[in-house]
This record gives sequence, C-alpha cells and structure tokens, in this order.
Amino acid sequence: MTDTRPLALRIRRHVVEMTHLGNSSHVGAGLSMADIVAVLYGRAMRVDPQRPDWPARDRFILSKGHAGACVYAALAETGFFPVGKLKTHYQDGSDLSGHVSHKGIPGVELSTGSLGHGLGVGAGLAYGAKLDGADWRTYVVISDGECDEGSNWEAILFAGHHQLANLTVVVDYNKIQSLAPVDETLRLEPFAEKWRAFGWEVRECDGHDHGALADTLSTPPEDKPLVVIAHTTKGKGVSFMENTVLWHYRSPQGDEYQAAQRELGVES
Repeated sequence: MTDTRPLALRIRRHVVEMTHLGNSSHVGAGLSMADIVAVLYGRAMRVDPQRPDWPARDRFILSKGHAGACVYAALAETGFFPVGKLKTHYQDGSDLSGHVSHKGIPGVELSTGSLGHGLGVGAGLAYGAKLDGADWRTYVVISDGECDEGSNWEAILFAGHHQLANLTVVVDYNKIQSLAPVDETLRLEPFAEKWRAFGWEVRECDGHDHGALADTLSTPPEDKPLVVIAHTTKGKGVSFMENTVLWHYRSPQGDEYQAAQRELGVES
C-alpha cells in the first residue's frame, strides 16, 4: 500500500508557504483537508498526470474552492505541473488564483469558490457518466459550513434519488466556518442521519487517519452515493493554528510563519 502521509506533509508545507508568499487567506482550511486530498490523489482516484484530459479519469471537484492552495499543491506534487510554480500562488499575473481555477491548470475540472455549487456539478457529472455507462467516478470535497447552502441539499436529494453509486463526497468536518464554530452559526447535527434520510451510504472516520480514509473510500456501495464524514481539525499540523477561527483569513507572516515552518519540519 502507498503511504500517503509524506505527501500530506509536503502539501501542508506548500500551503503554509503559498499563503505566506501571496499574503493570502484560508491556510487553516487547506491544512484541515491535506490528509483527505493526499489519500484521494495518492491512493483512491484514477488519474494520470501525463494525460490530465484522459477520458477514463476520475473527476475531482473541490467545492470549498477557497482552500485551492491545498489542491494546487497536490497536483504539483503528483506531477500535473512543476512544483516551482506553486511559489506564484495568488500573485499578480499568476494563474494559480486564490480560489481554485481550472483556467490553464491541468488537473482542475472546475473553478469553484461560490460555496454550494460544486456538489451540484459533481452530481451532474456522475449522472451523465451513469447514463453513458462509463466506469469513472466523481469525487467532491465539501466543507461543513458549506452545508448551510440549500443548493447542496438539492444536489444531495438528486443524487440519492438517482442512486448515483459512482459519486463520492467527502465532508471536511472541521466544525469551524469563516467567522465562528459551525454549531453557533447553523447547527448541522444530526448530520449523518440527514444524509441517510436522503438515500446515501454514510461512513464516518478520522479525517487525519490515512488508513481509515483509504478504507472508507475503497469499497463504495453498489446502489447509492457515498458520503464520508471526515472529522478533522482546522489548521491541522501547526499547533497555534489548530481549532481557531483566526486562521481562516489570517496570513502567516514573520515569526508566525517561521514557527509554522519549524513545526512542519522545514529548516530555515
């Protein structure tokens, strides 16, 4: 089995550096889902960096597009484009925009950032593949705060009704959204029961446990879509960024940047 933990560490290092160099936001959101993205690109998904438009590829959509730095880092580390390009993230003239963009970036299927839209597109892709008899899967990563959006629940209802067994959703359930904890903003619980009521197979796991993530993704159900509720920590990997609202918008600079890099094992 491929050990995807080193990939996740490299992704975290890139996310911290990219948000530092571009003076951009959402470092906490990128760190929380680094393990999810590493398992998807390192083990679960069928993709070919040399053929990013390969018709038989699995499709991946990052609906929480504000955490695009994490996906850009995964794409670079798995060979879709040179790693050095990551240093241009969020800078004038760069095509590595703050919210993930498909324009000129191999491996990105959809530009996202307006929350609540990615799952609807993912459900449509899965439905089209089912009608065509294609065997590729669609994977969508959404945020917990994004589940405040009614458009997501319309897509969830649609996917359950059409028994889209070729669709997998991973919820980055870090329990903090832009300005406050999820429970204070709009409570989601009982979260798993809601998905089940809409006709989905629901699996829950530690979103930082690579083995658990790989296991939950490896055997999708045959007659319904799959959602993996991945319990994560916002800012995971940098102690002073963990479980705090502050690092949704704050950019790591100065001593904070150096401290974050040290915690991730980067020598100054």
